[in-house]
Amino acid sequence: MRDMNVINPYTQEVIGEITLSDENEVEKLIDKAIEAKGKMRKLSSGEKAHILKEIIKGIEQKKETFTETIIQESGKPFKYAKAEVERAIQSFKFAAEEATRLPHELFDLDATEKGKHLRGELIYFPRGIVFGISPFNFPFNLAVHKIAPAIAAGCPILLKPSSKTPLTMELLKEVISTTKLPKGAFEIIHCSRETGNNIIAHPKIDVLSFTGSPGVGWKMKAMAKKKHTVLELGGNAAAIVAQDADLKLAVEELLVGGFAYSGQVCIHTQRIYTHKSIFEQFKTLYLKRVEQLKIGDPLDQATDFAIMIDLENAKRVEKWVKEATDNGAECLLGGERVNNFYTPTILTNVKKGLKVRDEEVFGPVVIIEPYATLNEAIHTVNDSRWGLQAALFTNDISKRNLAFNQLEVGALIHNKSTTFRVDNMPYGGIKDSGFGREGIKYTMKDYLEPKLLVRE
Repeated sequence: MRDMNVINPYTQEVIGEITLSDENEVEKLIDKAIEAKGKMRKLSSGEKAHILKEIIKGIEQKKETFTETIIQESGKPFKYAKAEVERAIQSFKFAAEEATRLPHELFDLDATEKGKHLRGELIYFPRGIVFGISPFNFPFNLAVHKIAPAIAAGCPILLKPSSKTPLTMELLKEVISTTKLPKGAFEIIHCSRETGNNIIAHPKIDVLSFTGSPGVGWKMKAMAKKKHTVLELGGNAAAIVAQDADLKLAVEELLVGGFAYSGQVCIHTQRIYTHKSIFEQFKTLYLKRVEQLKIGDPLDQATDFAIMIDLENAKRVEKWVKEATDNGAECLLGGERVNNFYTPTILTNVKKGLKVRDEEVFGPVVIIEPYATLNEAIHTVNDSRWGLQAALFTNDISKRNLAFNQLEVGALIHNKSTTFRVDNMPYGGIKDSGFGREGIKYTMKDYLEPKLLVRE
């Protein structure tokens, strides 16, 4: 085992330390989870709901500590960190509710003579041990989207948080340790990628739930082999602004969509396609609002925009923007980097084939382009290997229905930002954005195995 420092990305100061587990320590944690497996299976729905409610109480008592920890380790501005804590609480509340209404189906089998007088009863049982891997950008709530459904479903879970943002999970572990959750049913694993890969392939792990990049995710699925797997792999979200749209609404929504947490969000609004008749008007309004963003210390409650998670990613964004401008793109705003701070950036005339258009930028860059017809805009949005969420701003129901039927995404958000998400809604994508759905009840389906009883 070895120690690793946790760095505040804004101040570059060491704010904590974690110990990376070796193979022997990991085996001990898996053994604990195996021991907890039977105990979790025996918990009643009421007992699971009670445990989840106790976790909520513990978090509520430490709201300020959770908020500050998220800010310190991720550089997320105060208002977004505070909102994440509230969302995590809400996710646990949804899980407490769902724990008391596990799916249970009863149906007749007399569709044929053979099944006459027989009934089918479909009951759902916990699949077993979940190995969850969560990213740095939502160190609390995206981890909770794996932990809370696991508890509600009766599954032990081993959670590997990002090594950049592990301290929030250590706080949650302290809270959960005060509840009646069986020992070993929730454990945090800090480990190297190699050790993590070995956990994925471990014969005693039953479910893999991963949130992160597609390059890593698809490799993990191959390692998981026959294990049940859920992948949330990011996106390249686009918004369409129709000529009848409420421009003020669109600008305000897409301001947040484009630049909340420096664009380090899976459903960050990366591309905006605006009807040519209103493009110049939209461009003027949007640039003006982006210029008004308050940039500063993430601990300052007034800050809208701060730094990126690290220097490596800021340099990557800088490189991608330069590639675009070297190939004819116009930089309307921003395009500058100081250490791991990258300015809010707006580009136009970005050609297909450039990384900043085709890949997931995961940074504070938005592309705005005009379009002539809605069908053209839909085709352009679909011309992507990504398919997580998209947004459409229009007051025309026929346009909304056309876009909903034709856009190749997991969700279409009407008159809201691409970043819209409520934590009980089914959330996930298609294509390289992954498969499976998160959203408490929908995650639980992946953690539960149906078993049929045929009886008279």
